[in-house]
Amino acid sequence: MIYLDHNATTPLAPAVIAAMLPVMSGVWANTSSQHGPGQEAKRRLAGARATVARLLGCKPAEVIFTSGATEANHLAVRGLLAGAPANRQRVLFGSVEHAGHLRLARALAAAGVQVDYLPVHPDGTLDLAAAQALIGPDVALVSLMAANNETGVLMPVADVAAWAHAAGAVMHVDATQFIGKQVFDFATCGADAVSLSAHKFQGPKGIGALLLRQGVPLLPQTLGSQERGRRGGTENLPGIVGLAAALEALGDITAQAKRIAALRDRLERGLQAALPDTHVWCQGAARLPGTSCLRFGQLSQEVVLQRLDRLQVAASSGAACSSGGSAPSHVLTAMGVSADEALATVRFSLGAGTTVEDVNYLLRELPPLLAPLLCEDLLSAP
Repeated sequence: MIYLDHNATTPLAPAVIAAMLPVMSGVWANTSSQHGPGQEAKRRLAGARATVARLLGCKPAEVIFTSGATEANHLAVRGLLAGAPANRQRVLFGSVEHAGHLRLARALAAAGVQVDYLPVHPDGTLDLAAAQALIGPDVALVSLMAANNETGVLMPVADVAAWAHAAGAVMHVDATQFIGKQVFDFATCGADAVSLSAHKFQGPKGIGALLLRQGVPLLPQTLGSQERGRRGGTENLPGIVGLAAALEALGDITAQAKRIAALRDRLERGLQAALPDTHVWCQGAARLPGTSCLRFGQLSQEVVLQRLDRLQVAASSGAACSSGGSAPSHVLTAMGVSADEALATVRFSLGAGTTVEDVNYLLRELPPLLAPLLCEDLLSAP
């Protein structure tokens, strides 16, 4: 199987497995216990926290471990909003955020919070003029993803953070797709809070973190003494150790990003040459190195994914949590794409394990399967 769905999840890196196994089998005490085994677990927790802080450019005290990015997002938005002044109760979300994050936006709106959305241009990039105009003195929080999970488009989070701070608001960034694929430094990114999830960069599922800048007020959403009182619940020590190991195993992110971007470009150019009806969404925008969101004429996602499955190639129709549904992508809809074109879109997301042989195989085997279907589609068009 050729795996081209790395934006959905990634396989565990060998170094992560090697780091987690000893903890799972031999360091199983509660980190809050005062006996020897508990203190050993506490030392392992502190060591992993220090590693995460060092590699992400923050202080150990700024790392809050969570069950993943979804919890980190909820903790950030709800916690920061709860800590905001009474005259600041408006929240801005990106219009192309992850579907789960937009559910939170709708829940806040249903509870009476004023929620507005930052629009995007047809190429998926943020409408900067509209964003700046929306950030006013009544805004408590701006929440914006660093990179889109479907199109790969990078968002100008530093610019938006500067506007938010100038207006007296705080800035939350969902960096779930960004961290591990692009160089990241919390100290200079401009955000007050940043969410991440380990399984997006070859770490374990069920563990993530919220990076929270010291001094920024946040009310905990799960009460307890753990994580400096900001997130209750016994720490997932094997997962935390795995998260730290996954960050360490990334190596030279710049070199890896360059290699993967070259493979993505090779794939897109090859498909467009072999199948002229291939359209790549946001191809001219700054994107994640491994994300390719495209359609083959008007061929439905289902038809294309069936052919890919025959070839033992794993891809998707977009975000994993919403794949298989009949509704068009909200990301493409926000870009002004028609429902028919959105429902004809598939996503390839390349990763650390992707090789030039994988791309060459797809370029050799997929066009012969799709070309006859595209001819039929063209002939049947009104």
